[in-house]
Amino acid sequence: MTRISLLLAGAALLAASTALAPAATVTAKMTAAVADPARPEADKARDQNRKPAEMLAFAGVTPGKVVVDLLPGAGYFTRIFARAVEPGGHVYAYFGTQYDARLKSQGKDPDNQFADLKATYPDLGVIHAPLDQFATPQKVDVVWTSLNYHDMHNKPYDTDVGKVNKAIYDALKPGGYYIIVDHRAAADAPDDVTETLHRIKESTVKSEVEAAGFKLVDEGKELANPADNHSEKVFESDIRGHTDQMMLKFQKPQ
Repeated sequence: MTRISLLLAGAALLAASTALAPAATVTAKMTAAVADPARPEADKARDQNRKPAEMLAFAGVTPGKVVVDLLPGAGYFTRIFARAVEPGGHVYAYFGTQYDARLKSQGKDPDNQFADLKATYPDLGVIHAPLDQFATPQKVDVVWTSLNYHDMHNKPYDTDVGKVNKAIYDALKPGGYYIIVDHRAAADAPDDVTETLHRIKESTVKSEVEAAGFKLVDEGKELANPADNHSEKVFESDIRGHTDQMMLKFQKPQ
């Protein structure tokens, strides 16, 4: 066999081994983080659909990691991350100021979000700042956002998505991950689907994030739902909690 043939055979073998790489393993620590008794019952009721242990494995959230939960909502994943990174890790819940008006309309104080959680989760910090001024006190291992990336495209939030993605790139350590989970739109949907249905095209997410310098390294299937025809608003009763969701793992090159 010639040297070139050997090289080609070796490359084919490497490609095959990469393609057959096993899915990330759910560890006992991840399972324990999900089983944390401090989690609200309302959160636990959503676990079957949100598959949090599998999400921890996909994102690589392990003890000692520094993780940002970007646009954390009521903290479903924030609480789980805070337990999963123990000991030695840290979690930042990043609240964009673009959401302040909505919070105030709900009687909430945007400057004191998660104040009650800090006693329970000592490794939790809160950042309240504009999305397109994204910055963290230290370099981080993972930036995670779930079911909210599409919101950054919507008029009420007036966000420069490209600027946000580049700032996230700068905040990550080399080799760090940017994880995006969101409701999938039809491939031929108009761009305003982010507002009309609260979905986003997978091609849009990939092109925007890769433009910031990231490389797509994995796509999870745990939250896929072939029965979702992508035509309904995600809040409709027959599809809420069961939408077809993309799971995209981007990496900042080493």
